[in-house]
Amino acid sequence: MEYLKKTYRWFGPNFGVTLADIAQLGAEGIVTACHSLATGEVWPEETISDIKSEIEKHGMEWSVVESVNIHNAIKYGLPERDIYIQNYIQTLKNLAKHNIYTICYNFMPLIDWTRTNLDYQLPNGTSSLLYDPIAIAAFDLFILQRERAVEVYEEQVISKAEAYFKRLKIEEKKALESAVLAGLPGSKEPIPMSVFRQNLAAVSQISKEELRENLVYFLKAILPEAEKLGIKMAIHPDDPPFSVFGIPRIASSYDDFQFIKDCHPSINNGFTFCSGSLGASAKNDLVKIVEDFGDRIHFVHLRNVQLNTTGEFYEAEHLKGTVPMAAVMEAFITEQLKRIGSGRTDIAIPLRPDHGHVLLDDKKRQQEFYPGYSLIGRALGMAQLSGLEKGIRHQMKLS
Repeated sequence: MEYLKKTYRWFGPNFGVTLADIAQLGAEGIVTACHSLATGEVWPEETISDIKSEIEKHGMEWSVVESVNIHNAIKYGLPERDIYIQNYIQTLKNLAKHNIYTICYNFMPLIDWTRTNLDYQLPNGTSSLLYDPIAIAAFDLFILQRERAVEVYEEQVISKAEAYFKRLKIEEKKALESAVLAGLPGSKEPIPMSVFRQNLAAVSQISKEELRENLVYFLKAILPEAEKLGIKMAIHPDDPPFSVFGIPRIASSYDDFQFIKDCHPSINNGFTFCSGSLGASAKNDLVKIVEDFGDRIHFVHLRNVQLNTTGEFYEAEHLKGTVPMAAVMEAFITEQLKRIGSGRTDIAIPLRPDHGHVLLDDKKRQQEFYPGYSLIGRALGMAQLSGLEKGIRHQMKLS
C-alpha cells in the first residue's frame, strides 16, 4: 500500500531552510507558493515554472500549493471581487499547465493564524508557539485599544487581562504585539498596525452569515473551472478554531465542514485537515471529521497541541498533547483503504509535519525561520509520524 506522501513546507531561499536541507530529510514533495507576488495578482507561468524547476533539481516535486491567497475583496464581498476571482481562476489554469493540482487556501478574514508567544519555553529546553486568550484580550483592550472591544469579553476576562497587561514590561508588550501581528506566512515582517486596524474595522462589520455567503460565491465561481482542470481545492481550518477579536469563524467545526461540503457537490470542493487547528477546540471530534469527510481531504497537516480548560494552548510534540494522534493516523490509513477499494488514484495523500519545536542547532538560526518552521523540529515530527504510521499499518495487518 502507498504511504501518506511526505512533504515539507518551504517559504523560499530567505527563510533559513533550503531545498537541499529538506531533500536530506527524505522528503518526496514540497509545499510552497509564489510568495513574492501580492495577493490577488495572477501567478505568471514563468514564475511557477522557475519554482517548480528549482524543486525538481533537488529530486522532489511541487506537491501542494499553500496558498493561493484570497483577496480581501472576495472575503469582504466588495464590488471588485469578480476581478480577483478571474485572476484566481487564471492562476489555477497556469498551475494546471505545470501539473500542480492541489491547492490549499483559507478564508480567514483578518490574519492567517493567531498566537501570543512565538518563543514559549518548554521544560525540556525547546521552544514552541503559544495562544493565551487573556493575552489576546490584553492586546485588544490595552494595546490596540479597539473601540467597543469590551463588548467581546466577559468581565472576568477583562479583569484578568488588565492585571496581565500591568505586569508586562515594555519589551514584553512589544513581543506580544509582534506575535499577534506575525500571522502572514511568507513574510518576515509583522503586519503593520495601521493595516491590521483597517482590516479589523472592515471585517467587524461582516456577520458569519455574510462571510459564509462570500465563501459560497467564491466557490461557485471557481469550482466549475477547478473541475475542468482537475484541481482539488482544500480549505484550511481557521486557526484557532474560535472567534478572536469577535471576528466570526466559518471553517472551524464539523458543522462548518458540512456547510462547505453542501455548498457545492464536487469532490474537488475539499479540505485541508489540520489536526493542530481543529484540535485547539475540545468540541471537535477529529477522528469523526476524518471518517465523515475523508473522501474530500486532499491535504493533511499533523501537529499536536496541549489544550487547557481556559482555552490556552501551546504546540506540543507531535505525539504528545490533546490530539489523539494515533487514532487520527489510523483514520487516514482507513481512508486510504477505502480509496483503493473505490479505484481512486489519489491514495498517497500529501502529509506535512505542521510546525516543529525549536531545538538543538535550530536555536542558532531561530531568527531566520518563519515561526513554527524550524528544520530539526519538523524533521523530528516527521520521524515520529512516520514511525506511528508504520506501526499502525503493521498492527492492522496483524489484526
